[in-house]
Amino acid sequence: MDQYLPVLFLLILGILFAAGSFLASGLLAPRKKPTAAKIAPYECGIVPEFEPPQRFPVRFYLVAMIFIIFDIEIVFLYPFAVVFRQLGTFGLVEVLAFSVVVFVALVFLVSNGALTWGPVKRLTRGMPSRTSESTIARITVDPASDRAA
Repeated sequence: MDQYLPVLFLLILGILFAAGSFLASGLLAPRKKPTAAKIAPYECGIVPEFEPPQRFPVRFYLVAMIFIIFDIEIVFLYPFAVVFRQLGTFGLVEVLAFSVVVFVALVFLVSNGALTWGPVKRLTRGMPSRTSESTIARITVDPASDRAA
């Protein structure tokens, strides 16, 4: 029982600290609501002309998820590298399967445009298939434009 006494003491101390923080915040906080001037953003003495956007584009979150995926992969590959010789073929197969799953996730994200930062590009239909009529129509000079020159 004597071994758990310091743990119990720290638990009681933590609860008292949390309760004291809430109590002090309630007693010291201002009672009235802030005015519009206090809520308004202020930067370098310039009042903003428009409100900032409320949402970030989803691509920021996709890049963050890609970072997390590869960060986790690296964290799992370090222990594998340390005990590579003890694991043998089974460990190699398991790490290859893990790496394939992560690579498929990356291919999926890239194919959905997660790393494309510009505007969305859509393929449009180009010139019709080349025929003698389309070539003649393309190089035929308009008589009205020929007279202007």
